[in-house]
Amino acid sequence: MNKEGNKKVATLCVLKNEKRFLLLKRYNEPNKDKYVPVGGKLKHYESPKDGVIRETLEETGIIIKEPKFSGILTESSPTNYNWISYIFYNEIEYINPPISDEGKLEWIEYDKIKKIPTPLTDHHIYQFILQKKKFIINAEYDEELNLIEMFEEISNSKIK
Repeated sequence: MNKEGNKKVATLCVLKNEKRFLLLKRYNEPNKDKYVPVGGKLKHYESPKDGVIRETLEETGIIIKEPKFSGILTESSPTNYNWISYIFYNEIEYINPPISDEGKLEWIEYDKIKKIPTPLTDHHIYQFILQKKKFIINAEYDEELNLIEMFEEISNSKIK
């Protein structure tokens, strides 16, 4: 495993209404053309909570006041795809998806998430959020960014 480079630090907000999620089909890398929660890199002066509030507003126009902390996702690879992401969720009213410069926002029912292109980690994140369980997920990738292994630290278990 390449030990060079720094991990990027991000914050993500899973916007949900009952069992559906407002997800962003990204226009750009990383995760171009995949459905992801809104969010982005933290600024040097920001806390994860302040960052998720700012990123949600920038990407959706939606003001969230009290996002709930859900967990941490750490992604490691020998390439420069290395992230620590603080994951929050916020229950919101069902609204028409706003316009976003980052991609197309769409409501996706939880049971349809496995049928759309998403990062391999995300289905598990949504599952933990629906179960109201905190998580620390470590995902390890190879040089081509194929997922090698996912491990959840709190339950001390491998994720399949």
